[in-house]
Amino acid sequence: MINLRRTTAVARTEFIHVLRDWRSLFLAIAIPLVLILLFGYALTLDLKKVPTVIWDQSRTPESRELLSLFDGSPYFSIKGFHDGYAPLKREIDAGKAMIALVIPGDFAGKIRAGRTVTIQAIVDGSDATTSRLAATYTRGIGMIYNRKIRAAALAFTPQGQRRAGSVELVPRVWYNAAMRSQNMILPGIVAIVMMVIAAMLTSVTIAREWETGTMEQLISTPIRGHELIFGKVIPYFVIGMIDVAIAVALGEWLFHVPLRGSPALLFAMAALFLTGALFLGMTLSITLKSQVLANQIAIVAGFLPTLILSGFVFAIENMPPLLQALTYIVPARYFIPIMRGIYMKGIGLEILWLNALLLCIYAAVLIMAANKRLKLRLE
Repeated sequence: MINLRRTTAVARTEFIHVLRDWRSLFLAIAIPLVLILLFGYALTLDLKKVPTVIWDQSRTPESRELLSLFDGSPYFSIKGFHDGYAPLKREIDAGKAMIALVIPGDFAGKIRAGRTVTIQAIVDGSDATTSRLAATYTRGIGMIYNRKIRAAALAFTPQGQRRAGSVELVPRVWYNAAMRSQNMILPGIVAIVMMVIAAMLTSVTIAREWETGTMEQLISTPIRGHELIFGKVIPYFVIGMIDVAIAVALGEWLFHVPLRGSPALLFAMAALFLTGALFLGMTLSITLKSQVLANQIAIVAGFLPTLILSGFVFAIENMPPLLQALTYIVPARYFIPIMRGIYMKGIGLEILWLNALLLCIYAAVLIMAANKRLKLRLE
């Protein structure tokens, strides 16, 4: 429920603060510029350099000619060659490949005999939008190859007596066979909800104490800085974990999104991400001592990067190099693949350990920063 009295007070305070505080006025101008730059560069529906791995059982000039089309296309980037489904699965599970091509051993024989040969294209369906485009591009490469071998067959003799074979690329989507968008969106929504609850709400906690004058009363008590910080964080941590539980329940019962991995691991990773987000807001609140300013920066530093620069909606590979480098400091970049891996692929820490470690480092750094910044004394 919205308390109109508090809402009106916040709106009045924000208006007065924008007029009196040059920092708030600067942000009022800077935020639209940042949004324009982020949306202008990061929001693109073009799919390029799809990471692709190959299992070429034929290893003939015909199969190499087909692979040269993938290698020369701006839409695909061949990351390696493997033997067997197990290494292909490891590459897709680890997020190092989105497509795996399996060329059968009788590829060249069927092409020379003028028969149709089927090539398997395994697509990672945990990102429904991207995988759908990748499957379409894969079929396009197959059509180009068909035209080449038919043209070569017609040029074999003046009468064109050689029969042309054909290639049929059959995409097979793993983890999300129907390519339902809900299966991809739900893990990202959990990250956004947690960031909103954490960074934006905790960003005003300590600042509120300074602005209302109650910090002087807290300073006069025996309470210590870390006790004050953790005492204020705990309620929002409980709220955040309840939101995670609600999101998981709605995903299961309302959207029918399968949870193939460990629920305990999911909640543990969510708790880790939530801790970092909570202390991000707390650090901003302690440093800025202004509710409006801290809340504005929390939106810029927390919510917007989570939405745009985490790979939730738009593929990081399609962004300019500068924005790609910037995504490494966005914790949701590591959390969303963890959620998708647990939800869609049922994998555990044996693959996700690096992302989990980076989330631990992120949370630890912000906990130390918040405790170091808080000084229980009057300036």
